[in-house]
Amino acid sequence: MEDSKYEVEECRGVLRVYSDGTILRLTKPSFEVPIHDDGSILWKDVVFQAMYNLQLRLYKPASPISAAKLPVFYYIHGGGFCIGSRAWPNCQNYCFKLASELQAVVISPDYRLAPENRLPAAIEDGYAAVKWLQDQAVSDEPDTWLTDVADFSRVFISGDSAGGNIAHNLAVRLQAGSAELDPVRVRGYVYLLPFFGGTIRTKFEAEGPKDAFLNIELIDRFWRLSIPIGSTTDHPLVNPFGPNSPNLEKINLDPILVLVGGCDLLKDRAKDYANKLKNYGKNIEYVEFEGQQHGFFTIDPNSESSKKLMLIIKKFIQDNSS
Repeated sequence: MEDSKYEVEECRGVLRVYSDGTILRLTKPSFEVPIHDDGSILWKDVVFQAMYNLQLRLYKPASPISAAKLPVFYYIHGGGFCIGSRAWPNCQNYCFKLASELQAVVISPDYRLAPENRLPAAIEDGYAAVKWLQDQAVSDEPDTWLTDVADFSRVFISGDSAGGNIAHNLAVRLQAGSAELDPVRVRGYVYLLPFFGGTIRTKFEAEGPKDAFLNIELIDRFWRLSIPIGSTTDHPLVNPFGPNSPNLEKINLDPILVLVGGCDLLKDRAKDYANKLKNYGKNIEYVEFEGQQHGFFTIDPNSESSKKLMLIIKKFIQDNSS
């Protein structure tokens, strides 16, 4: 009898799900680009969640411009909660750039991926990665590679796409002042093209470019594979304004910077988020980069738009550091 197993889902060539429930996950990255490691940024890997053997990658300038301690900048990778890694070249190259341009300690954590580990696993792991920093700050035997240069009172949490969703959920959980992380103090959040969803299509999801880098079929596939079984994309971790989502008007939040591409199918949700929070009186800034697609700043980190984006992040850190 012939084997009736067939492919049900495929994501960027590195994740395949079959009809019998088996999953093939390749270790190779979706984006094969050279790594630009010129020695100006030092980096290393550290296990932050031993139970799941999750690691984060730490970066710092080899020769900081200032003698003062450096802000800490989390960069949580994207990939629709299904793919991606701190070790992928596009992620590593961008972290080199962040550490250099921002003159910051950059922390890039991995998290458990779907469909093997559906939400809320990724959110829990994002939280664990931030709690790890608190452990370092209060440890009797800290890792001096980090503690000698990191200013624990100036922490910023950024995320790219699915990582931007994680950043939002951390902002809601930690709330303004991030008191539970003391002496670590989160000063602000940066959502880079955040991956939000909802059961009702936005105008741009419905009418935007069909050939978008992150097209609507892939958006739907990522959600199918990552939301809890039996849930919809109105789940509180997916849709910030779903029927069972926390009321953001009543939650005190630290400053938020939302950055999107004008050709990104996700832009309407990010814009709606920023507008609603602004109407609630929150400290939130929204910047849209005309003509840019999803992931533009990691695809071409040296483009004019990518350079402008970096300057906006830098100003956000400066404005929220005191």
